[in-house]
Amino acid sequence: MELNFREIATVGMVLFAVIDIVGSIPIIVDLRTKHGHIESEKASLVAGLIMIVFLFAGEELLNLIGIDVNSFAVAGSFVLFFLALEMILGIRIYRDEEASSASIVPLAFPLIAGAGTMTTLLSLRAEFQTINIIIAIILNIILVYGVLKSSSKIERMLGKNGLSVIRKTFGVVLLAIAVKLFAANVKGLFI
Repeated sequence: MELNFREIATVGMVLFAVIDIVGSIPIIVDLRTKHGHIESEKASLVAGLIMIVFLFAGEELLNLIGIDVNSFAVAGSFVLFFLALEMILGIRIYRDEEASSASIVPLAFPLIAGAGTMTTLLSLRAEFQTINIIIAIILNIILVYGVLKSSSKIERMLGKNGLSVIRKTFGVVLLAIAVKLFAANVKGLFI
């Protein structure tokens, strides 16, 4: 195990792009509006824990329950697809009246540590040292925590109209990510 700052930076940037926490601000604000509050610490810790556990045991865990990575990614693409529809159309599909917070589902999983992140981690593991991946995960989780903590300030800064425009724009982006994730993995289901 060797610390390599170039590897940490590369993995960090890849994870940053896949997690897309900045692009998720409208979803975070929307979830906070629906559920009253978001426990930033809980969401960040759970997402980080999910990613680290999946880094070590992901492929084995999926094989154990008879699910391949492609099926997992396709299922995750459907969740992202419906979240995107909520954002674009201004409708509410996800209903969980029991939940007092959206910190674990759908925030920690599948938004932060979702299928895209999981499949990315499995590919990164084949290419980079595990210690460097773990450090990159931790750095990304710190950034995620910062964004979650300051989401109300960001909301005030953008205003209702600005947030609505960003929500719809990132809804389309999230929809495109869902379609890309689906298209990239659906072929693997039939091989």
